[in-house]
Amino acid sequence: MWSGCAAAEPQKAKKERRIILNGLLSGSLAMQQILVWVCQGVVMLIAIPAHEAAHAWASARLGDTTARDAGRLTLDPRAHFDLFGALCMIFVGVGWAKPVGINPYRFRHPKRDMALSAAAGPLCNLLLAYLSLIVYKVLYYKTLPGAAGTALLWLFYCMVALNINLAVFNLLPIPPWDGSRIFWAVLPRRLYFGMMQYERYIFLVFFFLLMAGFLQVPLALANSFVWGWLDKATLFVDKMLWASALGGTSL
Repeated sequence: MWSGCAAAEPQKAKKERRIILNGLLSGSLAMQQILVWVCQGVVMLIAIPAHEAAHAWASARLGDTTARDAGRLTLDPRAHFDLFGALCMIFVGVGWAKPVGINPYRFRHPKRDMALSAAAGPLCNLLLAYLSLIVYKVLYYKTLPGAAGTALLWLFYCMVALNINLAVFNLLPIPPWDGSRIFWAVLPRRLYFGMMQYERYIFLVFFFLLMAGFLQVPLALANSFVWGWLDKATLFVDKMLWASALGGTSL
């Protein structure tokens, strides 16, 4: 995941984020940045272990217990911890964990099952984003007083944003990310496993394009689409709590 909390969310969310940050700790920019780092650190301890554990769980269900046997079927961050990836997640908004081991030959249907186990990680992050957005909207409409309430609101905002970013980025059809296991599954078996031999070179080309900014617009559009989709999926919260805030009845 290469983008931080503020990446590519819809204009409505950007406006809300500015309102939240402007209210933090009397407008101190230094304290705002510290709070962002703290929140991203907390989200890292939840989102990344959940992502990796989902891979391990799906793989085990499909017949490959490699990750489970290695102790990766857990939400304990220590089992997935990568120091450099953790520091980047906190201070840059770029984060990763130790990769989950996988043995495709232990699957009953290698191509299909690799795609399903790969999809489990991003799907878990989307579920976390959905649940976090519900909590965020409840907190937003309840307008908790004080810096503590604002900090809690920002934490759940980061939970939504970073989980969306993690899901979107991992769904790119580029190795070693999950999307390559999912979308390459349509390739013939021989070509599929042949492509895997060149993962490192494909990644280097992709990394150059990413650093050069060529993928910024596609990633922003994808993030914005998911933001909008989740916002619509949680509109029932807005309807109930907006009516309640106006003193009316819930819809």
